[in-house]
Amino acid sequence: MPTRFTPYLSLRRKQLSQTADRGFDSLLKRLVSRFNVWSLILFGIALVVALPVIVIFAHIFMPTDGIWQHLASTVLPRYLTNTFWLVLFVGIGTLLIGTGTAWLVVMCRFPGKRIFEWALLLPLAVPTYVIAYAYTDFLQFAGPLQSLLRETFGWAHGDYYFPNIRSLGGAATLITLVLYPYVYLLARASFLEQSVCVLDVGRTLGRGPWHLFASVAVPLSRPALVGGVSLVLMETLNEFGAVQFFGVDTFTTGIYRTWFGLGEPVAAAQLAACLLAFVVALVLLERWSRGKRRYFHTTNRYQQLPEYVLYGWRAAAAVIFCLLPVLIGFLLPSGILLEMAITEGDSLFGTRFFGFAFNSLALAALAAVLAVGLAMLLSYGVRIHNTPFARFSSRIAAMGYAIPGSVVAVGILIPFAWLDNTINLWTRDTYGVIIGLIFSGSAFILIYAYVVRFLAVSFNAVEASLGKVTPSMDAASRTLGQTAGGTLRRIHTPLMRSSLLAAGILVFVDVMKELPATIILRPFNFDTLAVRAHNLAADERLAEASTASLAIVVVGIIPVILLSMAMRRARPGSGH
Repeated sequence: MPTRFTPYLSLRRKQLSQTADRGFDSLLKRLVSRFNVWSLILFGIALVVALPVIVIFAHIFMPTDGIWQHLASTVLPRYLTNTFWLVLFVGIGTLLIGTGTAWLVVMCRFPGKRIFEWALLLPLAVPTYVIAYAYTDFLQFAGPLQSLLRETFGWAHGDYYFPNIRSLGGAATLITLVLYPYVYLLARASFLEQSVCVLDVGRTLGRGPWHLFASVAVPLSRPALVGGVSLVLMETLNEFGAVQFFGVDTFTTGIYRTWFGLGEPVAAAQLAACLLAFVVALVLLERWSRGKRRYFHTTNRYQQLPEYVLYGWRAAAAVIFCLLPVLIGFLLPSGILLEMAITEGDSLFGTRFFGFAFNSLALAALAAVLAVGLAMLLSYGVRIHNTPFARFSSRIAAMGYAIPGSVVAVGILIPFAWLDNTINLWTRDTYGVIIGLIFSGSAFILIYAYVVRFLAVSFNAVEASLGKVTPSMDAASRTLGQTAGGTLRRIHTPLMRSSLLAAGILVFVDVMKELPATIILRPFNFDTLAVRAHNLAADERLAEASTASLAIVVVGIIPVILLSMAMRRARPGSGH
């Protein structure tokens, strides 16, 4: 029944409705302003990289019909034990070699120092599975070394003991010799940036060179050392070729065997989830170990670092300590591969071999272009739209390098195999034809895996280069009428050309060496140099595997040269 308050209530409802509409419009405008095109690009890239992880974790609680219980009661303890000891030995070994050699070439003067500065990076060019193939041929019973010992001393089989290279210890030793440059690289950069003032204070307190190294330089370089060891441990967890060839059961070989040997993708995904959880734990442990510590220079003046001149046995010890990793990790295996390639080599060299090389080069080039392009979009999107959402998306997109290749492969193959099966069922029911494996049976899935795995490599290089471009250039470009995309294309890209090239080369070489993802995801009758070397070595045809292995090593030398050239100019005010 109308009252005298009815007109007032109607007016009040209308005002509230208008206020709500204005509030909704304001909220919508804020959301639109925050989530523009660049935000959508960042979100899309992050989603692409996160898809394998999402798939893996989605399979944790799926039933496996007793397969998981079977694995847990038989092989899982061995996977855990071998992986733990492998990670422990490699971590300690790379820390000792990388830190010690870095300190020597930065702070000491001895014969050959300038050569060792870049030569200590050379083992980066040798994939772990390649060095495993080389040393197996060299150290086996019928190999050159044992044959020479028997001929020299007249020994027969059983007269002497010789360590078995195909063991957990052998795998840990060879992986250490290949991966220590990660620690050396970061440790050397950290030592080059250290303050002379701190070292002077240490000397005034009576500290000698070795005491300064242990009590001053190493604690101040702790973030760099922890970061280098973290990279080493992630690469160790990703290792497949060497441990599989040596018969050492780890999580990576277990994922492959469960998928292809038992035909159980769900159980393989659950093993991959365990491995991924271990990797995440390593990353979090590294972050936690830093705590809130920060390391800053209190002056912007740099002086030439003092060098401790070594004489006599000290100089000889420094030369030997720096020479052995280069000799065992690069020179000797490269010489073995070269000798085998010349004397025997691949029986398909000159015919199908060039097809393998073309497949490797084409995949690596395409993946490098895509990774660098996405890295540019990612870093530039954060630059012009620096919101918490953008920064979070960039971190998600850059996490692929921390995910082992076998985990990426399983996380990609499951959804795309389901998509292919769904499409084929629809075409069969609708048109009566089966079109085959469009995604999971083509090179598309391989390139996708490479981009997910190595996007972080290009992103870090591009982000560092873009950060050196002054923001005033962006402002000047925009005032002249250029859009954000035009500014990126016409201003930033030419300025960043050298860094983009370096990032592309790093991704290119990483793709050439990648084995676990390639083994799992490659299409039928589509082999690369890495797969060719692995297949021949698995058949004990090590001499034939040398040709493909040597080709991968030659390509891998390129980024080592670039890194060496960049590190010569690492310290401001050094004059180098």
